[in-house]
Amino acid sequence: MRTTFVVTILVGVPLVTLLSVPVSLPTWNARAEFAVRVGAVVWFVTAIGVYVYASRRR
Repeated sequence: MRTTFVVTILVGVPLVTLLSVPVSLPTWNARAEFAVRVGAVVWFVTAIGVYVYASRRR
């Protein structure tokens, strides 16, 4: 679980930043919603990747 959290932060922050550049986010609510939507996808993909890695490592 710790690995999933750390990898999600390390990958998610730059990814959300890069993806937000071309998008108009005029309010703090729009920025937060965007970060949550992109972050959820990043977390899900990271969790699947960590699970596959852990199951193959055993």
